[in-house]
Amino acid sequence: MSNNSKPLIVGVSGASGLIYAIHTLKYLLTADYNIELVASKSTYMVWQAEQETRMPGEPTAQEQFWREKAGVAVGGKLRCHPWGDVGAGIASGSFRTLGMIIIPCSMSTVAKLAGGLSSDLLERAADVQIKEGRKLVIVPRETPFSLIHLRNLTTLAESGVRIVPAIPAWYHNPQTIEDLVDFVVARGLDQLDIDCIPIHRWQGSK
Repeated sequence: MSNNSKPLIVGVSGASGLIYAIHTLKYLLTADYNIELVASKSTYMVWQAEQETRMPGEPTAQEQFWREKAGVAVGGKLRCHPWGDVGAGIASGSFRTLGMIIIPCSMSTVAKLAGGLSSDLLERAADVQIKEGRKLVIVPRETPFSLIHLRNLTTLAESGVRIVPAIPAWYHNPQTIEDLVDFVVARGLDQLDIDCIPIHRWQGSK
């Protein structure tokens, strides 16, 4: 049985850092969450550039692709949507969700959301979360931030969007890159009241 009857939307935009999306899916599917996933058109190019891997566009094949990358063959429910399918259920405010997380989130996506633009399904689904007053978490992966970036992020924060930059901490004594990634993913999911990642949390000074 799914962890929750209402799905969580996971958006993957064309920012560097696909490992964040992979680990997000790994933990959510393992915890039996119901996931609606949409990857932007640019994500296909990032997979090719970072991993020399072709991400399939057909939804069923893409579901298998993400499950293989996450290492979770069975668990949870995963439905993938084509980036251009703006008529999908997640594009409507009547589609009930737990919220949405965009991980990683490009600054181009940030700019479009801040301007109220939605040219694809990822942006439309995120715009719906904002207009419906639902939880939207973005994990920008960019450095340094320009003044334009900061102003766009401020606009989103003023609209209720939770912003979790991909900046890991060190107090949990990370030993691997995966430890650093998991910290960021856990903090992002914290904003959605989802606790499914076994990380060391700050317990105060001894």
